[in-house]
Amino acid sequence: MLGRLFMDHPKSLGMSWAEHGVGAVAIGARMVGAGIACIVHAAVPGLFTQTAGRTVIDLHDHMMQRRAGAADPNSWPDYEI
Repeated sequence: MLGRLFMDHPKSLGMSWAEHGVGAVAIGARMVGAGIACIVHAAVPGLFTQTAGRTVIDLHDHMMQRRAGAADPNSWPDYEI
């Protein structure tokens, strides 16, 4: 059970638990930052006009590069964190 919860997913991506955790935290932090920018943008439309879109594009590119660099890129789902 613990192996399934903590190790199976990172291992299936060719990563250690720590490597996966660092990457997931980095991606999550960028998503939270973009979300906050969207909330500010809702109140002040002249601010953060491209932040969310640029973040989504950058994160997609980052995940596709990780996938391409994996030992078995075909085993990676399209949008894996």
